[in-house]
Amino acid sequence: MGKRANKDFELRGINHLALVCKDMARTVDFYQNVLGMPLTKTIDLPGGMGQHFFFDIGNGDSLAFFWFPEAPDAAPGVASPARMVGEGSIATAHGSMNHVAFDVAPEKMEEYRERLQARGIEVTAIVNHDNSPMQASPTLTDDVFVRSMYFFDPDGVMLEFAAWTRELRADESELSGAVAEDRDRYLEKQREFFEMLRRRAAPES
Repeated sequence: MGKRANKDFELRGINHLALVCKDMARTVDFYQNVLGMPLTKTIDLPGGMGQHFFFDIGNGDSLAFFWFPEAPDAAPGVASPARMVGEGSIATAHGSMNHVAFDVAPEKMEEYRERLQARGIEVTAIVNHDNSPMQASPTLTDDVFVRSMYFFDPDGVMLEFAAWTRELRADESELSGAVAEDRDRYLEKQREFFEMLRRRAAPES
């Protein structure tokens, strides 16, 4: 991916993302034994407030988890996606963390998908994201800018293995940001989109 300098702050990437889990032992088993991330720091929070564990995700970056004894139950569709990519809306609430994407080498995508499946993880097909109206190509073309596969961790956190495939062009960042007034227009487009997908999937009579 092309690099663009931050003129205000010399940021060096993500120090860590902090998520919340229901069972820290189960989380350690998944991230350490299924995804192979080294557990680098474990903290017992003061006053019985819980635990805070860190995993190395490469390049000096970390993925961290809190375990809080009083944490509310998971709320799929609010705090995390209720569906897998390709199975419907993946919308989550304002202020939520929708998913975590780990950067991987493009040539490793097929191998890593097979490895996840061999470890019993349900994972999507590899999605070739491009600039077409459907924003996905069945094959790897010159327009594809990133390839992705998606899966869930034991707490329903959506994870992604993503691989950039080319440098991004300046004209690929010209879209204006949506505002509250755009909501109804986008919801109508969404209804039309899902109706089109349903028609395509319906068996011919």
